Amino acid sequence: MEKLVDNLYTKLANEEDARACKDISPEACREVPGNFARILFSQFLTKLGDAFANPKVVLPALLQQAGAPLYLIGFLVPIRESGSLIPQLLIANHVRRLAIRKHVWVLGSVVQAVCMLAIALSLFWLQGAAAGWTVIVLLIAFSLARGLCSVASKDVIGKTIPKPKRGRLSGLASSLAGAITLMTGLMLYLRGQSSQTDTDALFYAAFIALGGTFWLMASALFARVEESPGETDGGINGLLHAFSKLKLLKEDRPFRHFVLTRSLLLCTALSAPYYVILSGDYQSVTLTLGIFVITSGLAGLISGPFWGLFADRSSRQVMIVSALIAATLGLTINLIAARTPELLSSLWLLPAFYFLLTISHEGVRIGRKTYLVNMATGNRRTDYVSVSNTFIGVVLLLIGLGCALSGLTAPALILVLSLLGMLGAVSAYFLSEVED
Repeated sequence: MEKLVDNLYTKLANEEDARACKDISPEACREVPGNFARILFSQFLTKLGDAFANPKVVLPALLQQAGAPLYLIGFLVPIRESGSLIPQLLIANHVRRLAIRKHVWVLGSVVQAVCMLAIALSLFWLQGAAAGWTVIVLLIAFSLARGLCSVASKDVIGKTIPKPKRGRLSGLASSLAGAITLMTGLMLYLRGQSSQTDTDALFYAAFIALGGTFWLMASALFARVEESPGETDGGINGLLHAFSKLKLLKEDRPFRHFVLTRSLLLCTALSAPYYVILSGDYQSVTLTLGIFVITSGLAGLISGPFWGLFADRSSRQVMIVSALIAATLGLTINLIAARTPELLSSLWLLPAFYFLLTISHEGVRIGRKTYLVNMATGNRRTDYVSVSNTFIGVVLLLIGLGCALSGLTAPALILVLSLLGMLGAVSAYFLSEVED
């Protein structure tokens, strides 16, 4: 089995010597092949779970079908993302006291699974505002658990995977999940064409419940990661101590620059639901849901390895290129809506743009995660992750809820977010390189 894992690592990581590594301890170096495979397939399973309960596509479409108020649907992405980010400053303060941190990730993954199973039941039994508010409450709990995984995962990866392979790890996981998501989208598309409305509630509830089981499977696999004890200094309880870490934003100029850039790059995540909403003005939600899932899966399949390899060379350049793609797409959509809106009635036009947007979002996500992991080590990395995520969570909540409550049209909101993305590309251009 060990020989099989070593061969798998050699092929996936493109490493002639499966034991070669940098920036980690000799003990961790010996475990790299096995840990690479375990973390890879754990990430693969969680990405599958994300695909089955995507707040940008799946949950908005299903809540719309359940008759939930539109303003609640607009809250999904901001709450899902900010809920996992804002508490991380406090979470990290406790995580730093643990020499072994993989168990934090395992706990977060189990809670996410439970929340998804509960959401599946709520969409099966409830309708209207009751369904909407129940999903929102469960999504808040889900997001808090996601915060546990976010803080722990970057630190575990930093301790177990050498620097030149971290971007590739994320890219391969995205690609593997994209292949399965593609088949899932095709199933939804065929389901939409058949229009079996009498069994739709049961079908979609089972669909989300299956997503929940992927988080359970991921937790079991991640628990087997061989993690060496790490630094525990600085792990002091107390709210004031946790918030004292915010001084990094003032004192650490490179870190502050990165956080500003990441704030501007939120455009790729926040603009995605408005592509789906705009499509819903012209097409059936049941029919287009499968198409959007197909394009999302295809984008992850083909773009993950590319962005991962690119990020190992220069995560800064990945952020620049992907942000420019997202901004250009938004400006083009706005121009079409203003000049030739009849083109938007095409069944595949907006999904095609969403496909390209998803590719750019994968680039932004892989680029900024790789950049953050590579720019610091030890507890400094934990501080960077928690402070940046907490700050970004607040920014995301403010911008996201502002968009949901602004009353602007979908094309106008896409335009505003695209302009922010253009500024993000400019800001990323002036970041320093962190890859050796």
